Amino acid sequence: MPPPVGAAYHCRGTVHRFLPVFSMSVRSLVLSLGLVVGCSVGARAQHAVWAAKVVEVSSQKAEGKEPFSPEKVLGEPNALPLGQISNEAWIPKKEGAKEFIEVKFTKSVVARQVTVVENFNPGSIIRIELVDTRGERHQVYENPSPGPLPELFRTLQVTFGAGTFRTIGVVVTMNTAKVNGVNQIDAIGVADVTDVMVKKDFKAMPTENAISFDSAMVNLGPNVNTKFTEVRPIVAPDGRTLFFARQGSPQNVGGAKDGQDVWYSTLTNPKAKTWGQAKNAGSPINSPGPNGLASVSADGSSAVLINVYNPDGSLDPKGASITRRKATGWTQPEKINIQDFYNDDPDNVDFFLSTSGKQLLMAVDRRDSKGQQDLYVSMRQADGSFSRPVNLGANINTKAAEFAPFLAPDGKTLYFASEGLAGYGKGDIFYAKRLDDTWTNWTKPRNLGPAINSPAMDAYFSLSASGEDAYLVSDRNGTDGSRDIFRISLSSNNKPEAVALVRGRVLDAATKKPVAATVRYENLITGEEIGVVETNATDGTYTIVLPTGAHYGYRADATGYLSEDQNLDVTDRNKYSEETQDLYLIPFEVGQKIKLNNIFFAQSKYFLRENSYPELQRLVAILKNYPQVEIELQGHTDNQGDPALNLKLSNDRVNEVKKYLVSKGIAGTRIRAQGFGDTKPIAPNDQEETRKLNRRVEFVITKK
Repeated sequence: MPPPVGAAYHCRGTVHRFLPVFSMSVRSLVLSLGLVVGCSVGARAQHAVWAAKVVEVSSQKAEGKEPFSPEKVLGEPNALPLGQISNEAWIPKKEGAKEFIEVKFTKSVVARQVTVVENFNPGSIIRIELVDTRGERHQVYENPSPGPLPELFRTLQVTFGAGTFRTIGVVVTMNTAKVNGVNQIDAIGVADVTDVMVKKDFKAMPTENAISFDSAMVNLGPNVNTKFTEVRPIVAPDGRTLFFARQGSPQNVGGAKDGQDVWYSTLTNPKAKTWGQAKNAGSPINSPGPNGLASVSADGSSAVLINVYNPDGSLDPKGASITRRKATGWTQPEKINIQDFYNDDPDNVDFFLSTSGKQLLMAVDRRDSKGQQDLYVSMRQADGSFSRPVNLGANINTKAAEFAPFLAPDGKTLYFASEGLAGYGKGDIFYAKRLDDTWTNWTKPRNLGPAINSPAMDAYFSLSASGEDAYLVSDRNGTDGSRDIFRISLSSNNKPEAVALVRGRVLDAATKKPVAATVRYENLITGEEIGVVETNATDGTYTIVLPTGAHYGYRADATGYLSEDQNLDVTDRNKYSEETQDLYLIPFEVGQKIKLNNIFFAQSKYFLRENSYPELQRLVAILKNYPQVEIELQGHTDNQGDPALNLKLSNDRVNEVKKYLVSKGIAGTRIRAQGFGDTKPIAPNDQEETRKLNRRVEFVITKK
């Protein structure tokens, strides 16, 4: 009986030779010529950010993603053609003295410059204001005499000394009545350096900077590689487990005729970077058919597999599955529900679930593909399913095959293989940076260069959260001429943006026993949920990966419990780091006390900071979902200063929280506010590290 039909990873053998192809959009011109500080995977990657959200606009000719809409301001400059009216830039509807647009960034910076790209009829900008994380505005540019300029395109760069605040948004005000005709703004960005973000000279095309690595490619050796083909290495974010597929091995579940099985190896010597003897992952992941692991969660407790696993053990190539690791082993893979999923090339498919669990990337051939396989993305929905696949666009996809997507833990840097982009051989590895939340705007893909790519087939790039080492497949110098897995160390100037890896356990606060829960994390400035992971069902452990440059809150959700949230500020970090933080769940019962760890006040003040709102909004939701519940808000301080002033401050703070809750429709009669000053410490006050724990707001359930 032939093995069940199922999709497998690429194993192409045709050699393609490419001549350089120079097909340049304005965006790629900007990237090649413009030193767009925030878009390349390089030493400057953390310095600049471009607008990611429209907060408010005075007027608009169109809405949504239509031509001339305010959303066209988002991301890096992309208007085409330069100096002519473009669909890819915002146009105010009115001609007035106070037309404006306010935008927000995904991360805050201590700004030293702001750049506004005016695509057509520049000269109308009269004022630029930075918006800090507290919502306060700081003017950095004023032009009392606006008027038309001789050129049709301008990049307005305003530089200034670094302030004492962090910039999270920008307001640009225009007097469009002073410049006749259409006025277009294409992009708005800020940076913490004064280097030019976008050069104005588009006449020459300098050579692209070379990609450098800290080592040559190293074969992982006989513990991992054999005379059989090894493909699709996936290293867990913590860097300790390597999964891959082995093709045609007699030790596969289906024997030598088995298309491929999933194997894994664990890191035995981190310093020497040596891997232990690989083992077959066994059933139910492996069956007598082509099995492949596409991605693994941050803590290694769940994995995405290619194909749908049918109850009878056969494989269906029409999708992907997910399996979870229990104390007894991996669970039976369950189909991932993807809306309108189909693949016109069922023999070849790739999937990759982002570290956040929010996006599912795939390489499939669909009716709107540019040609052969293209890269697509589906978004996780509230019910756990994924949306209809969206093509990543012409900057990524070509008329030939694109496959093997790997999204770095920063959520922005995409590595993939292409047979259609100019390269060194029959399949090269490239990377590009995501520019906005549409997932269709990317930097021009860059070839990883001859240290990685060769006339042979090179693909399936993967790296850990630390970004230190990358793993890939190549058939150069492979065991007995087969394709093998190699390691190469990345240099500092081509790593993805740094991340923080946070791990811990989710525990019942009363019993201290592990709880199966969902851990969610969000950007406390924007309130956006960034990711969601499931805890290990056996020991309650979790692992999340937080891109640097923001202040995050994270919490565990489980039925019958209230969450005691935690937060981590990695705004100023620029190196990989690891943190340990247990999360506690409080039984939803009268008398239970919950600390509101993610409520923040100005020092010695009672004014709520903006990053408190996500926590407060969850408390509002609880009180609305349980209209009979009553609570007592309790405020506490440390013992520094006058006890009488501390008591007043604690009362003022809890009354400010109550005021917010009432403003959101919660009856004041359900909320009692009580300040205790410094009279109820929970930690020693002799040093700041423990003293800060005493500055807190809590609530107690008084009626249920």
